[in-house]
Amino acid sequence: MALLINEECVNCGVCEPECPNEAITEGEDIYVIEPSKCTECVGHFDEAQCVSVCPVDCIVSDPDNQESKEELQAKYERLQG
Repeated sequence: MALLINEECVNCGVCEPECPNEAITEGEDIYVIEPSKCTECVGHFDEAQCVSVCPVDCIVSDPDNQESKEELQAKYERLQG
């Protein structure tokens, strides 16, 4: 599943450079994750890098974008294309 950044985001920006797929961008009030680019770092790392660096734990699973590890791997391969 893709991840999302919730309203607890303090807009610190530490997550953006950590994303290997460039799925994180600065939004109007908080940072946002583009679900079509988010692989939860599958194919790159063992864990989602944005989650590991977030100081306020505001990055959570996106209930509207549920994907298996296999689907995330396939998305990673398409993005690397």
